[in-house]
Amino acid sequence: MSNRLSRAQAFAFRGAPPFHLRQRIDLAVLGLLLLLACVPAALAHEFKVGDLDIEHPWSRATPPGAKVAGGYFTVVNKGSAPDRLLSISSDISDKAELHEMGVKDGVMTMRPVSGGLEIPAGGKVALKPGAYHLMFVGLKRQPKQGEKFPATLTFEKAGSVKVEFAVEGMGETGDMDMDHAE
Repeated sequence: MSNRLSRAQAFAFRGAPPFHLRQRIDLAVLGLLLLLACVPAALAHEFKVGDLDIEHPWSRATPPGAKVAGGYFTVVNKGSAPDRLLSISSDISDKAELHEMGVKDGVMTMRPVSGGLEIPAGGKVALKPGAYHLMFVGLKRQPKQGEKFPATLTFEKAGSVKVEFAVEGMGETGDMDMDHAE
């Protein structure tokens, strides 16, 4: 018994043995790593309708008085048949249009896309700055960094899905979602 008492007294005076301290540090580091691993998942957001995954809808904050804002996301078609994005609506603007940007004869052009945007079977289409994108026209309020606003995307086969656009800073390029760049 005296042997146990002396070990208990030694433990009380010296604190936890190094082995237990090391375990505690390892557990704390593991917990921190797990927490950090969850951050991208918390920042990214996805929506699903039918065979389609809509990944990270986002927009930029706009300056006071702006009448338009852009909208971006990636659509992944996991099905065996193509689908088509037909329309977009949102309470943030009077109307929303699908646009395509390109360069013709050294001049950047932007034009509305008529007939919708095809999402190929087993493929994906990225709506991003400088390419296909949404235009929220006739803004009813300015999108502010850090907020989200709702919109509805309507597809020919999959139907409609409500999504939320995360509003990023004015100069953002959507690089958080680098995996989706094409």
